[in-house]
Amino acid sequence: MISPSPAYEHAREALRSAPRTWLVTGAAGFIGSNLAEALLRMGQRVVGIDDFSNGFQHNVDDVRRQVGEAASERFRFFEADVRNPGDCAEACRGVDVVLHQAALGSVPRSIANPVASHLANADGTLNMMTAARDAGVRRFVFASSSSTYGDNPALPKIEHQMGRPLSPYAVSKYVGELYGGVFHRVYGLETVGLRYFNVFGRRQRPDGPYAAVIPRWIGRLLSGEPCVIHGDGETSRDFCFVENVVQANVLAGISENPEAFGEVYNVACGRSTSLNDLLELIRGGLHALRPGTQFPGAEYTPPREGDIRDSLADLSKVRARLGYEPTHYVADGLQEALRWYVESHESTAAAAPRP
Repeated sequence: MISPSPAYEHAREALRSAPRTWLVTGAAGFIGSNLAEALLRMGQRVVGIDDFSNGFQHNVDDVRRQVGEAASERFRFFEADVRNPGDCAEACRGVDVVLHQAALGSVPRSIANPVASHLANADGTLNMMTAARDAGVRRFVFASSSSTYGDNPALPKIEHQMGRPLSPYAVSKYVGELYGGVFHRVYGLETVGLRYFNVFGRRQRPDGPYAAVIPRWIGRLLSGEPCVIHGDGETSRDFCFVENVVQANVLAGISENPEAFGEVYNVACGRSTSLNDLLELIRGGLHALRPGTQFPGAEYTPPREGDIRDSLADLSKVRARLGYEPTHYVADGLQEALRWYVESHESTAAAAPRP
């Protein structure tokens, strides 16, 4: 773990001295719940919304437990759907900053159901930007994805060097980026797009057909099952621990740099890890937490449709304009994430009814 950047330290101090009201969409989800918790710990007022299509009440409950009763009084959560303009308008009332995380993720899910991905991601983002504009919200930070780079083979990925999208999910996220630029230029809304690269961390679900690779593998290993690798395992990704994503959102939410708005930024670590190496890191971390336990290896299957071979982020732009600096690289983040997954797995096993 690396010490926080001076920009992030300054941002946290500024927020503690002058709290704001933040709207977090998708607050019952993985990233949204981590953002809500972090902001509450910084003394902020947080409004959270979610339609529970991809989030869970237990994540909201856990946020309240983690921050305590006093901080929970500054947290207002209600069920709402970003596909509904009326819900968006209600959520934006009295808000200073929007952190728009609500989405239907997953490339395979979008290939199976492109309409659902478009409605949640493209239409949902447009609805939220419109509501924020109409409510007089100053700042609108939204989650995008490294999938927008498409088939451009160049490495590292630089924000203005785009390829052709490879999935409906990538298209839906790119549409949001285009709207972000337009809403800044036409309406003056201070938009900031964040292209996330393979985010992982606590509260990311390990089950379901569209679970991300790290939680899915951890869940399988803890259950004594082998991990499935699509391809030869040399596919690589820039895995990004959720604390880095929290930092990027906070910096984007309070930046006073006029050159920061109407733009998109990579949010990652600037380091690439192959799936084979990732599996060994996870197995090694689990061995440290459960000495003597034997964990399975990998099963290899054909490559998956819509996946790119390699991904690595260039961080020059986000460093220069937002002051972002990753504090957790993949091994650091895995240490924290694995502890959470092991504890959650043991709690679930203990609570299960015995035959």
